[in-house]
Amino acid sequence: MKTLPFYSILLFNFLLSSCAIHPNKWTPTATEVDISTLQSTNQLTDSKKLSLLGFSGAEDFAMDQEGNLYCGTHNSNDDFTGGAILKIDSTLNVEEYIKTKKWVTGMHFNANNELILLMNGVGLLKVNADHSFDTLLTQTPDVKPILMGSGLDIAQDGKIYFNNLSSHMETSNATINRLILEMKPDGGVYCFDPKTKKTEVISSGNYFGNGLVLSKDEQSILVSETSKYRILRYWIKGEKKGQSEVFLDNLPGFPNNLKQSSNGNYWLGFTTKRNQQLDNIHPKPWMKQMVFAMPDFMKPKPEKYGLVMEVSDQGEIIRVFTDEEGKVVEEAGAIVEKDGLLFLGGDIVNSVSVFEL
Repeated sequence: MKTLPFYSILLFNFLLSSCAIHPNKWTPTATEVDISTLQSTNQLTDSKKLSLLGFSGAEDFAMDQEGNLYCGTHNSNDDFTGGAILKIDSTLNVEEYIKTKKWVTGMHFNANNELILLMNGVGLLKVNADHSFDTLLTQTPDVKPILMGSGLDIAQDGKIYFNNLSSHMETSNATINRLILEMKPDGGVYCFDPKTKKTEVISSGNYFGNGLVLSKDEQSILVSETSKYRILRYWIKGEKKGQSEVFLDNLPGFPNNLKQSSNGNYWLGFTTKRNQQLDNIHPKPWMKQMVFAMPDFMKPKPEKYGLVMEVSDQGEIIRVFTDEEGKVVEEAGAIVEKDGLLFLGGDIVNSVSVFEL
């Protein structure tokens, strides 16, 4: 009888946690894009690994005019409250560049060689020469805070394009799980003009809008919707301005960052492959509530799986590289090409993988 109160409390907490989210019903398409004929099995296992100096989560890369790479990191796989921007030079030496109070989740150098970035829970910032920060933007035009900015690119005219995953939560493992399970259009795509200080809404109601890249001709932007396994295209100039379309759909994994390749195509990195159990419960909101309420040790964990695609501007998949067991490349959510090398990172990995093309 003495154990009853404990189990009653446990049941109460479980029910309370399950009520914390109100998921939408969604039925993923059963048939995935077939990449088997393009797949170069396990080539990513030839990658070299660079230490992140005890940090985790290289979510995006930026390259300065001297050819150095930078990435934002957080303290550990479970701690997103602080971190550092790391610098990777041409010899692949890694050093701490700036300590940060929050995780930097998107970055790009502008024409003045100034680092523009998105900081979790803060918004859009600029790094000064003395390593101090100037705040450029903290909220969207509808006065919602930029709490989970992600994916950042800068056009030749200086305009800054970026995603905001959520205006309600900052990044944590729990909030990432929540966004995936809830399947709600909570995000948006925006354009900030540093000259006029005005922000334009490109899209509102995105599902985990994560990676973002400008097309080579800057007529459009591509945005990855991680939870829906797809890439969207938004036309920002020309005859199609204001229109949008599905660029790639029903992908075999969770698409994350996008970058231009050296030959005019795009690199698309994936956080992990699709999970059949997750696809099975998406049509059942009550079951998703139960999964969210489970203790962390009982919840399904993302599989270690390295997956990278090269995609043409017409949406044709050109090449695929994998590490199917995640032996070397555990995750490839962040991606950039430099001098014939692919640099790969991820939200919860403590290294950067370097793959020779």
